[in-house]
Amino acid sequence: YFLKCYGNTGYSNGMTGNGVLMDLLDEPVPGVGTYEDFNTIDWVREKSKDRDRHREITSKSEQSTWALLHSISDAFSGWLLMLLIGLLSGALAGCIDISAHWLTDLKEGVCLSGFWFNHEHCCWGSNQTTFQERDKCPQWQSWAELLGGSSEGAAAYIVNYLMFMLCALLFSFLAVILVRAFAPYACGSGIPEIKTILSGFIIRGYLGKWTLIIKTITLVLAVSSGLSLGKEGPLVHVACCCANILCHLFTKYRQNEAKRREVLSAAAAVGVSVAFGAPIGGVLFSLEEVSYYFPLKTLWRSFFAALVAAFTLRSINPFGDSRLVLFYVEFHTPWHMVELVPFTLLGIFGGLWGALFIRANIAWCRRRKTTRLGHYPVLEVLVVTGITALLSFPNSYTRMSGSELISELFNDCSLLDSSQLCDYNSSENRAFSNTLPDRPAGPGVYTALWQLALALFFKMLVTVVTFGMKVPSGLFIPSMAVGAIVGRLLGVAMEQMALNHHDWLIVKGWCSSGADCITPGLYAMVGAAASACLGGVTRMTISLVVIMFELTGGLEYIVPLMAAIMTSKWVADALGREGIYEAHIRLNGYPFLETKEEYGHKTLAQDVMRPRQSDPLLVVLTQEGMSVGEIEGVIADTDYSGFPVVVSQESQRLVGFVLRRDLVISLDNARKRQDGVVSASLVFFLEHVPPQPFSGPPVVKLRGILDLSPFTVTDHTPMAIAVDIFRKLGLRQCLVTHNGRLLGIITKKDILKHMAQMSNRDPDSILFN
Repeated sequence: YFLKCYGNTGYSNGMTGNGVLMDLLDEPVPGVGTYEDFNTIDWVREKSKDRDRHREITSKSEQSTWALLHSISDAFSGWLLMLLIGLLSGALAGCIDISAHWLTDLKEGVCLSGFWFNHEHCCWGSNQTTFQERDKCPQWQSWAELLGGSSEGAAAYIVNYLMFMLCALLFSFLAVILVRAFAPYACGSGIPEIKTILSGFIIRGYLGKWTLIIKTITLVLAVSSGLSLGKEGPLVHVACCCANILCHLFTKYRQNEAKRREVLSAAAAVGVSVAFGAPIGGVLFSLEEVSYYFPLKTLWRSFFAALVAAFTLRSINPFGDSRLVLFYVEFHTPWHMVELVPFTLLGIFGGLWGALFIRANIAWCRRRKTTRLGHYPVLEVLVVTGITALLSFPNSYTRMSGSELISELFNDCSLLDSSQLCDYNSSENRAFSNTLPDRPAGPGVYTALWQLALALFFKMLVTVVTFGMKVPSGLFIPSMAVGAIVGRLLGVAMEQMALNHHDWLIVKGWCSSGADCITPGLYAMVGAAASACLGGVTRMTISLVVIMFELTGGLEYIVPLMAAIMTSKWVADALGREGIYEAHIRLNGYPFLETKEEYGHKTLAQDVMRPRQSDPLLVVLTQEGMSVGEIEGVIADTDYSGFPVVVSQESQRLVGFVLRRDLVISLDNARKRQDGVVSASLVFFLEHVPPQPFSGPPVVKLRGILDLSPFTVTDHTPMAIAVDIFRKLGLRQCLVTHNGRLLGIITKKDILKHMAQMSNRDPDSILFN
């Protein structure tokens, strides 16, 4: 009967009167090899499992045609998965863009020919639109025209003002309520948590289907509410949710956490690709900023997935201009070497603003976590939304969306532009040219500069308190807006200086009288890259340069971008080494071992390991002699994630390491499946169990769940080497020995606590095991 149910295990020794000795890992046991929530995966074990699986498939492929087809489908499954991720992420990004544009315009009016049209699409088909007022048409009516019949006067202004505020409050209220009720993980940017997940940490539900649905809906609502946030960071979270859900369609990725993280790294690239229309920059962003393990194979697949996503988004054409890039620019004037000085000044501002923003935002978020403010997330969102809408409506540059504002600031003025920033005084040369050869600023330009200066201070203040609220919130667009405003202000100042003082030595050689030699839009683009928190706040470099030239199409201006971004990073690093994402990881207490951080202390492994001199002895299991009841008692009395296995309590010579979860599942499985197993049954971690008394209870053999090659270091190993081993191998624990005798254990959390302590930070801020 036993052989019929379980098969011949191949072990003849160790038989008892109650049945055949089983190795419970000869057959798959559900749950063994998996991980609990808020635990770190064992990268080495996961990679070993994948190598064994691949080796088995390869060996079987030579035996039959069916096995060969299975081998081919297994090899192709990764590319198919990337295709599906690109298609789904691109489709969702297109829907988000279209919906957000429509809801943003809904705050100001409605299209009578079809309420589902936004302002721009509504006036496309109108025959009554004039060139001077191309944003106005009879089909589009403001709320004042609909409710009061007039678009002019104080009453119409008040009606539009109130409807703007009411819509903003409604959108933000729906967003925070949906997040709070259905998917608390859908709030924020998501990039800090994704970086932590990619490093091997498990946060169940963070990339689930409910998070995907709610994040997609609430991202549209949050962006449309007019809050100072963007959709770019959350789109990375959305793409990773798509990848995690689609991974369950393929056994190879469903059952291996390390392989799944390779897919999530590619999905991060897809998120940036659809956010900015920058597939190459997306791949570099994933490699430079978020990924922990990025093999060459993942690089190729990331590029393929980002390309598919970009083509999908281009097919949907959410911006209606048949372009993939978010901010297309076309500057006609080359930059000059002398302009590297103001570009560097923009980089210095970007570094200062980035460091200031990180400190202010982290201080505000810490206050939110430690005071009563954190108990009222709905009220906080509504108050911030109300203040933002109240102060942003009077200023046209704060009233428009972040993407629209950046496009306006990047724009190079021509005769066809009706923007205030292009209100230059008339010139005799205009009659013979379609460009503006000399551009003395008119009253509209000066008015725009004052409004931009006010918008700058408003954006800087409100972004600090907005990022981190309980709604989806990205940081790229608002921080790019801050940098673009500063860049445009400096660009106009340089332009007027060159025009009015063309005989100055600094401009004499390359900026003659009557020549358009300064491009303010270029300064806005460089400022957006440097100050865009991107250089100063996230400390991105290479990927940021590529994203910016893909974003704008301005390939000629890579050198100014590089100069400003590097200056921004140097200045920000001088004031603080952490970027905004690393700062939020530390604030939330995630066990993330930063690869960029240097370990410069001279401590040894014995200084960090547990147990310390005053602590109780290390809890260990012996390879033979312990009963099921004794092991279950050890499990019940401790909360450790695993236990070293030694030869005996006396020798303490190390045999291996067993995970708590595997031990619990295997013992429970033994009680259910093996007849006669009781608390007195002995547990063996041996290859060959010695003969047992015929009358005794059956033994339980758990050799299969034992890690026979745990990583070990000696007690005199420098911690700098131990930290490097943890980083590069993704270890969750390392055992400390002396002459082969077990002394203690170092976990990832121990290292993080030690590093915090050495940096004069609170070591108990690391929240999770």
